[in-house]
Amino acid sequence: MMLSLTQSALGLASGSLVGFTLGLVGGGGSILAVPLLVYLVGVTNPHVAIGTSAIAVAANAAANLANHARAGNVKWRCALVFSVAGVVGAFGGSTLGKAVDGQKLLALFAVVMMAVGTLMLRKRGGGGEATVRLSRENFPKLVGIGLATGALSGFFGIGGGFLIVPGLILATGMPILYAVGSSLVAVTAFGLTTAANYAFSGLVDWTLAALFIGGGVIGGLLGARSAARLAGRKGALNTVFATLIFAVAAYMLVRSLNLA
Repeated sequence: MMLSLTQSALGLASGSLVGFTLGLVGGGGSILAVPLLVYLVGVTNPHVAIGTSAIAVAANAAANLANHARAGNVKWRCALVFSVAGVVGAFGGSTLGKAVDGQKLLALFAVVMMAVGTLMLRKRGGGGEATVRLSRENFPKLVGIGLATGALSGFFGIGGGFLIVPGLILATGMPILYAVGSSLVAVTAFGLTTAANYAFSGLVDWTLAALFIGGGVIGGLLGARSAARLAGRKGALNTVFATLIFAVAAYMLVRSLNLA
């Protein structure tokens, strides 16, 4: 599609918001990106919005991953095991998700998100184990939870950052700041998998994706710095993460009920 100056500016701003969200909590990008592209930027084809957002979110996640990696917030071995298992799960989940009504899918996912948000609030006081490493004890948990998270992400057609962060915490007991940084490995992997599928079908607006990515780099820098500051306050990042989950889940429920 031919972008107007206004659409270009909105695409840049939308990318900044998504990048900030990814840098702050390691999730929310794929959930926010498609509505922003459709309702704010004005992309008329939902499939193009999904394909474009997938490559933009993957690139923004990779940029934010670099920021967190420089700050030492990534547990690479744990993240890679989780991501590889998740990509395998995503293929099976996405196949099953195609057979389910879209609005019922969104409503179910919103309920899952609220459950995750409640668990995060209950554990907001826990500091986690900062020295956690890949081990015989957590390897099976990383594989199992990674497969499940990937399957759910593929089933719901969403990147899965909201599920990946608590999944990493459950599997390893790492602090949320490390889970946020490590989750970006999986968000990048899931996004690239989806983006490749859509790009192969010609469903990516590369100009808009470039603007989205550019804005995301700027927003991601601010988000990563904010995450580091909030992590110093006991439970603050968990509370922000859970609040964002509840807000997006409520929006999804309202949309799915109105469109049902």
